[in-house]
Amino acid sequence: MCGIVGFLQTGEIRYASEELLINMSDCLQHRGPDDYGVWFDEEAGIGLGHRRLSILDLSPLGHQPMTSADGRYVIIYNGEVYNFIELRENLISLGHSFRGGSDTEVLLAAMSEWGLEKTVSQLNGMFAFAIWDKQERLLHLGRDRVGIKPLYYGLFHGAFVFASELAPITKHPKFNHEVDRDALTLLMRYNYITAPYSIYRNVKKLPPGTVMTIDTERLQCGEIETREYWSLKSVVENGVNNGYQGSWSEGKSELESLLKDAVKKRMIADVPLGAFLSGGIDSSLVVALMQSQSSQKVKTFSIGFTEAQFNEAEYAKDVATHLGTEHTELYVTPQEAKDVIPQLPTLYDEPFADSSQIPTYLVF
Repeated sequence: MCGIVGFLQTGEIRYASEELLINMSDCLQHRGPDDYGVWFDEEAGIGLGHRRLSILDLSPLGHQPMTSADGRYVIIYNGEVYNFIELRENLISLGHSFRGGSDTEVLLAAMSEWGLEKTVSQLNGMFAFAIWDKQERLLHLGRDRVGIKPLYYGLFHGAFVFASELAPITKHPKFNHEVDRDALTLLMRYNYITAPYSIYRNVKKLPPGTVMTIDTERLQCGEIETREYWSLKSVVENGVNNGYQGSWSEGKSELESLLKDAVKKRMIADVPLGAFLSGGIDSSLVVALMQSQSSQKVKTFSIGFTEAQFNEAEYAKDVATHLGTEHTELYVTPQEAKDVIPQLPTLYDEPFADSSQIPTYLVF
């Protein structure tokens, strides 16, 4: 899943160093065991760190932090851009060339060609990224449309710090551990803490569908620019005001085509793929569309419980048998579930009250 971390500091007094950047990156080793890299410019006060879980282009050409071909941009990136092949072909037609096969390199070329706003508006994927513009001395952060990939940030004594998780941010010497009482209210209401809040007063989450630009000169005044590039509310309102005009049969056909295409895009990888299968409508549909487009048996995984009223594994097994997947199931005992509880503070950066976190961890 990869992990990103970094900081931008201004002023004469600087608390962050390359050593600190490495220590912060080490907090994300579990997110990216395959590769590791840091990029540090002491004069500019910028540091970027990356922990990689390799999915596309397993060679060193996919290493991050990655610099654009023109040398202007440096990126760290967590996620996948599912339409990167189409974007790559478009960019090649515009004169760009590529050394490797990663979507990261495509993202950099898109930034060089179109800039931030036009680039993110074209991305179909799940992502959190940080891009340093050497020329303009600007740091850009971005998060995918519905916030699948996490991105936290905070401002401490003139230093802007960000990461995929809270733990690296707490390593900064000026970090304040004060709890946000308003965030506790959100936790009681929703069972989790919604963006832009976090459990700490001085740390926020970048909202979904949003980009942020940090100017080194304006940062000294605490000014950070945030812009929404996509809105779920607007999409829903447009759907309500401009309803589907086709027939029921046409609607079913178009829905199937869209779902099939979405699943196919997510099957592009240079490593083996699998799927969680509960036996419910959602996971069964995804696995069915995967298996219909795969020449190999799809690997499926399910959690089961010995208590019949909680057990969905039998349904999942029936679906797996029907579709012909390579199925694996794990029946969890009460003690195995209890053994996870002491680990929860290390698995989740902030309070999270959904009981499904235990079986989710076990199936992973």
